[in-house]
Amino acid sequence: MSEFQERHEVAKFIGSPPGYVGHEEGGQLTKKLKQCPNAVVLFDEVDKAHPDVLTIMLQLFDEGRLTDGKGKTIDCKDAIFIMTSNVASDEIAQHALQLRQEALEMSRTRIAENLGDVQINDKITISKNFKENVIRPILKAHFRRDEFLGRINEIVYFLPFCHSELIQLVNKELNFWAKRAKQRHNITLLWDREVADVLVDGYNVHYGARSIKHEVERRVVNQLAAAYEQDLLPGGCTLRITVEDSDKQLLKSPELPSPQAEKRPPKLRLEIIDKDSKTRKLDIRAPLHPEKKAL
Repeated sequence: MSEFQERHEVAKFIGSPPGYVGHEEGGQLTKKLKQCPNAVVLFDEVDKAHPDVLTIMLQLFDEGRLTDGKGKTIDCKDAIFIMTSNVASDEIAQHALQLRQEALEMSRTRIAENLGDVQINDKITISKNFKENVIRPILKAHFRRDEFLGRINEIVYFLPFCHSELIQLVNKELNFWAKRAKQRHNITLLWDREVADVLVDGYNVHYGARSIKHEVERRVVNQLAAAYEQDLLPGGCTLRITVEDSDKQLLKSPELPSPQAEKRPPKLRLEIIDKDSKTRKLDIRAPLHPEKKAL
């Protein structure tokens, strides 16, 4: 919806009126809905659209029909409309992180008191009070109309990832690069379980899953690219990603041994696994162009 930030771009949706350029072409939305009236339509980042674009959605969401630039009415009562928005995302994220922290402390307290049937659960729900007193005023201040918000059947809140979900994201990214290394260079890529715990620390609540993707590229893929450019990877070899032995204790200790250790994240290294199962650490020089990915 960032392509509909100007008032005149409403014509992209429903088509230009008679006498204007593009009148015969029709609108992007009305033409598609006419072809497929029971479609699932996604308005991505709807908060970036011009208010006049949202105005034409009032009839669409209320009566399930839309009039195009030619004056023809398109019936789309069977269509499903989904909108995404980053409005109030910071407030939602901070509230969710606070709820998770409170749930974790409660679980630790119950464990310390030796209470039975204790389970640490990452699942949390946002209270109705928070939705009404915090989220709704922000939405109303941005969209500036109750008639638009009142036509939304349900609001689904996307919360920050919990630890188990982040581990899944890291493994998904590593599997993607392992598959790519195997297909392009016949290189088998393995990794220790501690590697995922290290990469999870790169998660940024403001950037979501992209921060995990960037962390894997920065700390793993760049090493692979540098090793490949320096001819350190023989064809058909097996590589293992591991955590430096001196840094593994940081992952096991509940408290950091010193303030200096907090500033230094655990290092990841690449090892070649020989046919006799012996490992050999790769001596990789710093790449001249770290953003270049040979894989």
